[in-house]
Amino acid sequence: MKKQELLKELAKRTGLTKKDVEAVYNALADLQKELLLNGEKVILENFGSLITKDVAERKGVNPKTGESIMIKARKAVKFKASKTIKEDLNK
Repeated sequence: MKKQELLKELAKRTGLTKKDVEAVYNALADLQKELLLNGEKVILENFGSLITKDVAERKGVNPKTGESIMIKARKAVKFKASKTIKEDLNK
């Protein structure tokens, strides 16, 4: 489901205007980004959690040339589904 489809469905389910739903959606996305940039964990009850994780430098291969390269260390966002979601998916 794409963003516009999600906004339309949320507006339908909540009775809010699509514009209001989009404002809440954008505010939530901005807040989550801000929290992750500050190293905080974002926990969404009955859905999952988002955390930042350090990924170490590693050796890789350029697929075009086959040349060995070093991939720089970086930070990544990891999502962990809640126990409820996992159980519902595996019924």
